[in-house]
Amino acid sequence: MSGTPISSIRNLGPAVEAACRRAGIEDAETLRALGADETYRRLLAHGTKPHFIGFYVLHMALQGRPWNDARGKEKEELRARFDALVAERKSDAPLAGIEAILDEIGVIDPLRRPRK
Repeated sequence: MSGTPISSIRNLGPAVEAACRRAGIEDAETLRALGADETYRRLLAHGTKPHFIGFYVLHMALQGRPWNDARGKEKEELRARFDALVAERKSDAPLAGIEAILDEIGVIDPLRRPRK
């Protein structure tokens, strides 16, 4: 038996629900238990392209607030959290293309290399 549809949460529609399912998040109860940051981390890991508004909307939705409700310091803090999640994901991604070649010859900064 499945739980409550994710699209039943204010401001989250079928596209978010489909992305969550791809990330193994099947229902609203699971999404709420994970919270916005962990949910977004899983979405990124399963192919969702980073977009601040999507992250922001997810936070507002889980709080039952209008999607554009955050202002000032709160919005700045959300932006910092979003940037940290995106940076975390990038640091896990394997080097590709020219970066992989540059790494082979020792040009890539060791801090840029993916964590193993």
